[in-house]
Amino acid sequence: MKMTHTRLLVSNYNECFIFYRDIMGFTVAWGEKDGIYADFDANGHILALFGKEPMAEAIGAEPPKVKSEQQDDVCLIFAVEDVDKTYDSLKQKGAIPINKPHDRKEWGIRCFHFRDPAGNLIEINKEIGMNG
Repeated sequence: MKMTHTRLLVSNYNECFIFYRDIMGFTVAWGEKDGIYADFDANGHILALFGKEPMAEAIGAEPPKVKSEQQDDVCLIFAVEDVDKTYDSLKQKGAIPINKPHDRKEWGIRCFHFRDPAGNLIEINKEIGMNG
């Protein structure tokens, strides 16, 4: 078994499409802004977007209910060469950080966090080793 995609099910597809294309800078491998499904090349991994309602229809489920505020279920993690430069670049493009770049020595990384327009948590990190 081989994992091929991470598919985010979103209620604001167009806004998320623009975010992953223009702010994150991923190449569109399939789909378009005004569609309901897209694949992005995230440096060798496919990150897909699909509308929540079309997904529910495709599997024969009831339309999705509004998600209540709760702790995050998923965190998308992207490794970069320079956390601080990436922070500055994404912030300049309109990403709203949750925190600033910081070392998490117990995790062996330098990182920061923000959310996509659908509220999905994203971590940008670089390994620094357990001793910093």
